[in-house]
Order: sequence, then structure tokens, then C-alpha cells
Amino acid sequence: MSIRTLCLLIAGLAAAGGAHAQSLGKPAEFYFDADPSTTRPVVAVKESGDAAVQKLLKAIERDPRAKAEHAQLAHLAMDGGRTDLGRELYSRAFTRISENDAMWRPLVWNYGWDLYRSNDAVGALVQWQRLVSARRSNASWVPPTLALALWSAGQKEQAVQWYAAAVRTEPQLWRDPANFPRLLPDWRDAERATLAEVQAAWASNPPQWP
Repeated sequence: MSIRTLCLLIAGLAAAGGAHAQSLGKPAEFYFDADPSTTRPVVAVKESGDAAVQKLLKAIERDPRAKAEHAQLAHLAMDGGRTDLGRELYSRAFTRISENDAMWRPLVWNYGWDLYRSNDAVGALVQWQRLVSARRSNASWVPPTLALALWSAGQKEQAVQWYAAAVRTEPQLWRDPANFPRLLPDWRDAERATLAEVQAAWASNPPQWP
């Protein structure tokens, strides 16, 4: 599927406005909660590659308001290196849902990862902050994910503070980066390596809480 064809799909759509990170405040003491409704892919079709793109485009042609189809197509665009197009498609998906929609949280979660993997750590942090701000929770994904984004965005002191929350929650797990492949199976090697840098900074000077 050519870029031109996909661009025609979203012709006339304004680019998403710039977002700015807000203060996260201080981490809570513990983060035990599972949050599977957030940390899941948005999948409308089971196919992959060009077959998935073709099927998604046909579905959107039939129903221009299709939410999951727009979300999956946005992910495929960004995963394929078409970052600007992916941002446009994500913007289109967000216009179709509210924060009360069951798809909103996984959409924000996945957009954050697509931004991070497109070398936009600040943009990823903005998205994950939206999740924390919208429903303050003690989900287990929060400390390591925010630590990763903060460290990559150059906010290293804050990154260590958030990593410390993971250690407080599960000290036997997060003290040793050798556990990262088991704890973070969906992360890429480079992402786990970056988090290992945060762990090393934490180990050299563990912050006190509160």
C-alpha cells in the first residue's frame, strides 16, 4: 500500500496539536494492580503486513467511523516507519472515542509505545501521563514504563524516583536487571537495556520514600 493511497484516506485531516508533558507528581509507595484492559494491543484484523493494511482500508471505506480499524492502521503505519502518517491516523482514531470508551486507554497506551519506538520519548511520556492523570491507579506497568520514558527524555532524577517505586513494590524482582526479560517480555532489548541504566542509577543511590 503506497503512502499516497494512505494519505488520500486522511486528506483534509488537520495534524494533531502539540502536546506538553505535565507534572507527574511523586510516585505512590506501591504499584501492585494489574491493568490488562490498558496494556493490550488494539486488533481489528488478525492478518499482518500488506494483507492487514488492505483489509483495514476496506473496513474503513465501509465504515469511516471504525475505531479499532483506525487504531490498528495507525500502529502499522508507525511500525513501518511512516511516523507522520501514523500520527495523523492516531489523531483520527482519537476523534472517534472519549475517555469513557473502553478502547481509549489501550489506544493511548499503544500510541505511547509507537511514539517511543519512533524516537519520541517526550511524546510517549505525554501519552502515558494521560493514562495516569485520567485514572490515578497503582498499576504495575506505571513505574518501569514511566522510568523508561523519563530517562530517555533526559529527566533522569525523576526516572530513578519512579524506578524506586517498582523496587518498593517487588524488591526481589526489580533489584536485578537479569529479571527484565521475564518481567518485560514485550519490551525490546534496547528498551530493557535503557531500563538497566535506570536500575544502575537507582542502585548507586537509592532514593528514600516519601
